[in-house]
Amino acid sequence: MSEYQYYEFRAVDRPLNAADRRALRAISTRADITAHSFVNSYEWGDFKGDPAELMERWFDLHLYLANWGTRRLMIRLPRRGKGLGLDRLLPPRGPAELRAAGANLILDIERGEIELDDDDDGAGWLASLGQLRADILQGDLRVFHLIWLLAAEAGVVGEEEREPMPGIAPSSGALAAFAAFFAIGPELMEAAGEPAAEPRTLAALRTRAAALRDARERAEAAAAEAERQRRIARLAEERRARLTALAARGSAVWQQVEAEIGSRNERGYERAVALLLDLKAIAEAEGRLPSFREDLAALRERHARKGRFLERLAGLL
Repeated sequence: MSEYQYYEFRAVDRPLNAADRRALRAISTRADITAHSFVNSYEWGDFKGDPAELMERWFDLHLYLANWGTRRLMIRLPRRGKGLGLDRLLPPRGPAELRAAGANLILDIERGEIELDDDDDGAGWLASLGQLRADILQGDLRVFHLIWLLAAEAGVVGEEEREPMPGIAPSSGALAAFAAFFAIGPELMEAAGEPAAEPRTLAALRTRAAALRDARERAEAAAAEAERQRRIARLAEERRARLTALAARGSAVWQQVEAEIGSRNERGYERAVALLLDLKAIAEAEGRLPSFREDLAALRERHARKGRFLERLAGLL
């Protein structure tokens, strides 16, 4: 697989003017640039700009995806967001940082070694994730809980540390998109999405996630077994119907067997043996097995020189 990188930037609060777009065009001659966006992908070469600098100067949102497993999301916020105590919601170590950029703050989240879908070209993710910025500005800080979960999965959160808030319930489309983009474990997400009276420890969340995983696996196993039993019943019913139809044809089935053997090819022999197996099952059901064996012995005698057919027959009847 060749290397693939996807870059997308969005300007939300202030559209890009003509001078802005000219400056961006100097960075990339092949990017798709509008008054609100800058999008480019690479299958060879690399982006000549610095995403952090572009965010500081022009954009409010940035998404990066590389097919070797790296994903990144940056969100620019007015610096008044500092008053929300956002910095205190981030783990001291981990996949995210909040840094000052003039009159703004930039929340920068990155995770590597994510197993990617080969069909995921990056397009569409930022449209799903962009609502997170508006949510933060409106005081909905649940994305910081998901960043904490990312840090937990990276092993930089202690088992007895408590989540930054009592879960994320109820979840939202943007939070679900964040979890999918950064590949947060679905059971851990489900545990975090359950209502809680107070923040829980990571150990408690992991225990609950394990219970949810076990329950899901049991349900999936039960569903698979139920489907297997339905398939067995369906095949048995189909076989009963086929045998009933064959039994109604009487001696014509033996004539068909002779015709298939007369074709002198492997497919004909295969069909002949299949018919003989069905005739044996009919004879067993009707108590005529000795008569079937006599007819089969006569058939063997008639075709004693057809070695390949007899080899097939010997292994089955």
